[in-house]
Amino acid sequence: MAVGNYSDLLAFIAVAQERSFTRAAAQLGVSQSALSHNVRALEARMGVRLLTRTTRSVSPTEAGERLLKDVAPQFSEIEAELAIAGELRDKPAGTIRISASENAVETVLWPKLANVLPQYPDLNVEITVEPRFTDIVSERYDMGIRLGDELAKGMTAVPISAGMRVAIVGSPAYFANHPVPEHPQDLSAHQCINLRLMSHGELYAWEFKKGDQHINARVRGQLTFNGPRQILQAALAGFGLGLVLEENAQPHIATGELQRVLVDWCPVFPGYHLYYPNHQQLSRAMTVLIDALRHPEVAK
Repeated sequence: MAVGNYSDLLAFIAVAQERSFTRAAAQLGVSQSALSHNVRALEARMGVRLLTRTTRSVSPTEAGERLLKDVAPQFSEIEAELAIAGELRDKPAGTIRISASENAVETVLWPKLANVLPQYPDLNVEITVEPRFTDIVSERYDMGIRLGDELAKGMTAVPISAGMRVAIVGSPAYFANHPVPEHPQDLSAHQCINLRLMSHGELYAWEFKKGDQHINARVRGQLTFNGPRQILQAALAGFGLGLVLEENAQPHIATGELQRVLVDWCPVFPGYHLYYPNHQQLSRAMTVLIDALRHPEVAK
């Protein structure tokens, strides 16, 4: 394939992934007109339209989606190999792109990065905070961070935190007008603050375990959020019972702002894991990052 054909493919991939000629041009460091010329040249050679363009948006056609799915991962692998070859020097270098939830960034990722980054001035990390579960391959991330029970197949996972326990909490003002639940079934009589899962679009069923008993409770209430921070704030404001991570609720429990219930029904779930495709070759920069994030109780 001629060099120009590679350029046209790279232009198409950038536009299709960004859904924008403006953002793609900024990413590649070229003009929008040059990018448009590359894409038109590719479409002319293939004899099929790859992008649907309107005044407000750009999206791949069916043919474009298929080409993007087949070709983009191969270019990602080439870029990874070039990055590895370019790292044959004393210190790891390059940019690592990571997709993670807000809580994972605040409680695990950033505290560890703050310690390791000063040691490697040529190592850059780009973090995208997303509540939804991200396809890191199609969206060209090097790594993702999610809870251990949310990981997709075909991924290598490295634990970066201990197991996590949830807490059911409510404010004293709420319990002044509502009885304390003693069993998950009692939640049907309570205002509960729901969590909308961005990965599936469904409401999260509260999971309980006590001995051999397992219960998934579908709760109801006036409020639904897609983020844990907002659930915690609503519980503090007295709008109902919220299911949050124990570590996030504990400071408010200690001050008496929140009261915890159903403690013996709340199980421990797998903690945060860093993950990447099984077939992916690790650059020296990625290896350094994995070792820095790895939970100390997990053997290398």
